[in-house]
Amino acid sequence: MHPLWRETLMATPAQIDANGNVHFPARAAHSETGPQLFDLSHLGLIAVQGADASDFLQGQLTNDVRELSPTHVQWSSHCSQKGRMLANFLLLRIHDTFHLQLPRERVPDLLQRLRLFVLRSRVTLTDASDELARFGLAGDGASALLSARGLPVPPLVNELALIDGLALIRLPGSERFELIGPPEALRAHWEALSEVATPTDAAGWTLLDIRAGIPTIQTATADTFVPQMANMQLIDGVSFHKGCYTGQEVVARMQYLGKLKRRMYRAQVESATPPQPGDALFATASTSQQGSGTVVSATPIGPGQHELLAVVEIQAVESGEVRLGESGPRLDFQPLPYAFAVED
Repeated sequence: MHPLWRETLMATPAQIDANGNVHFPARAAHSETGPQLFDLSHLGLIAVQGADASDFLQGQLTNDVRELSPTHVQWSSHCSQKGRMLANFLLLRIHDTFHLQLPRERVPDLLQRLRLFVLRSRVTLTDASDELARFGLAGDGASALLSARGLPVPPLVNELALIDGLALIRLPGSERFELIGPPEALRAHWEALSEVATPTDAAGWTLLDIRAGIPTIQTATADTFVPQMANMQLIDGVSFHKGCYTGQEVVARMQYLGKLKRRMYRAQVESATPPQPGDALFATASTSQQGSGTVVSATPIGPGQHELLAVVEIQAVESGEVRLGESGPRLDFQPLPYAFAVED
């Protein structure tokens, strides 16, 4: 974490543990239903620069980099040769630099992996996690608060606005935004917004991702899911017309020749033990030899209560109960903000 950003957070005040995790004390003066402020230091950034940066990424990512613009971001992923996601991320471009935003724990592995494909391309890939600060603002009134700060509020989801070296992104969810920029430029905005919005732990941001149906690949789930299993095509994270990229043959075959047997669902569960990415799910109706499903991401929503995204065998969901663990609590499935495609 950049020293200036650490200093900014500590003044909020925040507690930062030995692993760099940021925690905020409860502030009863703010309404639980009002706008919330999220430090996003748990996310990392990979910066991609160079004359061949666009062509390089086009050959490695599942989405069409040519559709990226100064006003539009996109979701994307990088797959193994088997077509399974090693990482997924938000992809944006600030001037001549591409940025891949993903869990900080996945940055070293993805950097190492992408560098294998550079060869003679005029491309540099660096860990920019501590060069730029990032924070989120979400909830009723978030748009008005940003406008009051003189920031241009993007009207549509996945739109980007650039101002004074800052990037302001509108993300899926109700009035949900992210600001990215140098710590010295973001500091004044954070300090002002923290007076009118409640600083909240990263678990709250995870919950917003879950409710928006956005998967997050962690180390425990890397090389596990074909993009369609995690609904990446439903959040415009896969292009089926862009041409070749690593793992493309498997992804395309699933789309045009195969039948999707697993997809990602949102659910709630009561459990004394918090579910973790990679945890196995079980269903009596399952006929798969590979298990019924896998937790993608999860976060607490109350004492002993958790909300999660999980890739589950479709037949198991439609035919019977799905449980966390072989004899664990039953999942209570919840609606997602997008519809599944109708299959013949």
